[in-house]
Amino acid sequence: MSLFYSVEMAPHDPILGLNETFNADQRPEKVNLGVGVYYDAAGKLPLLRAVQAAEEARVAEHAPRGYLPIDGLAPYDNAVQKLLFGQDSALLGSGRLITTQAIGGTGALKLGADFLYRLLDKRLVAISDPSWENHRSLFEAAGYEVVTYPYYDPETKGLNLAGMLQGLEALPEGSVVLLHACCHNPSGVDLEPRHWEAVASLAEKQGFLCFVDMAYQGFSADLDSDAFGPRLLARRLPEMILATSCSKNFGLYRERIGAVSLIGHSAEQTRATFSQLLSAIRNVYSMPPAHGAVLVREILEDAELRAQWLQELADMRGRINHYRSAMVQALREAGVQRDFGFIERQRGMFSFLGITPEQVERLKTEHAIYMVGSSRMNIAGLSEANLGHFVQSLKQVLQG
Repeated sequence: MSLFYSVEMAPHDPILGLNETFNADQRPEKVNLGVGVYYDAAGKLPLLRAVQAAEEARVAEHAPRGYLPIDGLAPYDNAVQKLLFGQDSALLGSGRLITTQAIGGTGALKLGADFLYRLLDKRLVAISDPSWENHRSLFEAAGYEVVTYPYYDPETKGLNLAGMLQGLEALPEGSVVLLHACCHNPSGVDLEPRHWEAVASLAEKQGFLCFVDMAYQGFSADLDSDAFGPRLLARRLPEMILATSCSKNFGLYRERIGAVSLIGHSAEQTRATFSQLLSAIRNVYSMPPAHGAVLVREILEDAELRAQWLQELADMRGRINHYRSAMVQALREAGVQRDFGFIERQRGMFSFLGITPEQVERLKTEHAIYMVGSSRMNIAGLSEANLGHFVQSLKQVLQG
């Protein structure tokens, strides 16, 4: 008998499966608002000019292709630290902060989850309600019990702060709390500075470990503002862990370029803890690929390329915010009675539209508009070419 005889089909990923269905759809008016990728005005994934210049320089070097160290390209790791915590952060020379390259933001989360599971006695992880679908499965696969804390308020379309703080306060000491640094996925509702202060105070009081997922730095306000939360936690707390991604803000999705950063009580403790993380990496993929790390390092360290990248990042952010406002205005002008003004208050690529799964399904089947069943939509998928179709389709669906 075949060893695989009784293996059952795994469930489809709700986002990747949606993308497959979209690709198979032959209707010319189709609109993809499901996949979490930035699109330009032409509906295409752009190749940033800064990336193109760095890549041309990389190819011209004709560099050998030897293995990187387990923790990746050291100049990239250092550049990521400065991006996260600022050029003048006291952490940079303290020895309490160590960073390793990872295979994308997902790989960084996976490494952090597996590594923490090996070290901690209490294996409870709290994620926001809602959160990115993969957060739960990543931590459950590592062996954790995953619970949720209140976050999004569907009535106000904003943050349920009281519920969040009550949920965090009820967690047992030693729990791991996963936090979105900015551009919350899927709701687009972010913590304000005073909210981060409250979370830091609770972490000090309750003794939970903050694990920050920072996948969209620069897509909310700017690099420094978007890093407010992690920087505050780093100042207030003795320990924390961060999973970060350069896939989105550099447009390097398929290069899978991310990082894991650890902050410990002391330099000695951090080195010992980091050695366990390196051991976890060795058991998975040994060492990371170089190409994406070289490009990011080059852009961040070259003044001209960095300035160009910052402008391109600002343009992407500006386009997203423009379509938040344009969508709300177009819905009002079309006579849609429901108030969608909350879309303008949310940040990053994603927002909950606040319609039912049945209405989401009607948008797909009747109008070729694709989004996740929860009604999470990617604002960057809107354009001048499809905004009118989207607005009229949504109006019809809302009218029944």
